[in-house]
Amino acid sequence: MAGIATGVVISAYRFFLSHAEELLRHLTGVLADGGVRALLWVPVLGILCLVVGRLMLYEPYTQASGIPQIDAEVAGRVDMPWRRVLPVKFVEGVLCAFAGLSLGREGPSVLLGGMAAKGVARIRKDGRPRERLLVTCGAAAGMSAAFHAPLTGVLFAVEEIHREFSAALVISVMTASIVSDFVASQLLGVAPLIHFVEFGSLPHELYLSVLLMGAICGLAGFLHNRGMFAVQERIFDPISHFVPYARLAVPFAVAGVVAFVWPDLMCGGDAIIERVLSAREEPVVALALLLVGKYVFTSICFGSGAPGGTLFPLVVMGSLVGALYGHAVISVAGIPGLYENSFVALGIAGLFASVIQAPVTAVVLVFELTGSLEALLATSVVSIVSYVVATLLGTQPYYEHLYERMLGHTAERDATEDAKTHKVIRNYVVGAGSAAEGRLIKDVPWPEDTLVITVRKAGHNLIANGGTVLEALDVISIVMDESVEPTVDTTLRLLFVARD
Repeated sequence: MAGIATGVVISAYRFFLSHAEELLRHLTGVLADGGVRALLWVPVLGILCLVVGRLMLYEPYTQASGIPQIDAEVAGRVDMPWRRVLPVKFVEGVLCAFAGLSLGREGPSVLLGGMAAKGVARIRKDGRPRERLLVTCGAAAGMSAAFHAPLTGVLFAVEEIHREFSAALVISVMTASIVSDFVASQLLGVAPLIHFVEFGSLPHELYLSVLLMGAICGLAGFLHNRGMFAVQERIFDPISHFVPYARLAVPFAVAGVVAFVWPDLMCGGDAIIERVLSAREEPVVALALLLVGKYVFTSICFGSGAPGGTLFPLVVMGSLVGALYGHAVISVAGIPGLYENSFVALGIAGLFASVIQAPVTAVVLVFELTGSLEALLATSVVSIVSYVVATLLGTQPYYEHLYERMLGHTAERDATEDAKTHKVIRNYVVGAGSAAEGRLIKDVPWPEDTLVITVRKAGHNLIANGGTVLEALDVISIVMDESVEPTVDTTLRLLFVARD
């Protein structure tokens, strides 16, 4: 039921988004031919900015991507009014697409799917634990229908949202994702979101260049997140008057200029993907300018808190990184141009893995986009290397940062580990509906010879004390004697296991 509801909602959302973008390009094309008539677009953008701002004030949970809100819903930190969030987010996304903002459909699709599934749970009068499980199913189904990639939806829900693995969770999420993708395919067609042509598997003698590409994508992911967060915190956060209108005015004004000066940068980036994957060879300078332009425009739109996602723009930027790297390798090594699109696919996986810190999802996403198992090894190598490099550089996971900002956590970080004693440290995730959820640390029946040292909340490690409340998706670091580890580990897993 959640999969069907999500499939219908996301199909309608994609339909209106595509038509809004078509109408935008038609109107701006007509106005551009008239010279001064282009100024007629200014009052249109002003009205759109005011309407979107008013909707954000009416329902604050709809601002920005939507994925952090789903994280909070699954964790039991918020209880969003699905009857308001669903239609408001839907309308906001369509209006932002019509304005030409560089935002994606995937983040909003995750939120819309989660709220559609929550509606199913409320209609069925399910309890809160089962409702939260269905929200996860809807979020996965939303990703599935948005990307035409059901396995990506499953992995994204497990790796990024629920952060735990159980048979019941995986079967439920997989069912919703497959059904949602089937519904979307029946309503919108089975054409892939990105169509790769002349896709060839890289020979093993080129894997040194694959390793280097992973490192470059890791560095690019680090710079991506640092830049995005800096724009948000240093440019838009200081704007404290007439919020959100004053903040939204910036991307809407930039979108007005982009629409007539550089229309390729508008919306999610489908036009750029078509250029990158087309048969004609794009100049390196043009690709580099597109990468910089898309990143700057997306950062402005994202930083303002405008209701839209950044996943598809991230895919577009990854394809540009891959295309640039492919140009360089093909020129230096003299390998056939057949492999150029292979590097494009690897760029998508590498940047996704480093920015989102979800390497497994990145591999599965590229597999579903290309429909080829031949590149699985190269994709895995790039994703792992990119993830490791980004981690070593201190990259904060993209959605953990947004989740933290939403919840307002400001606790200082502290990771504790003692490797010189006969103690071991194990991490456990507090499952939704588990026996430990919602209890103070001092009230939990801990096994003997154990000590809770830190509780990781929204990306920050807190020093544990008896008054700390354990919440779903918290990561608990527990030190125990090595001699009792097997018995204690079994007891703790039962304590933290998610329950309906």
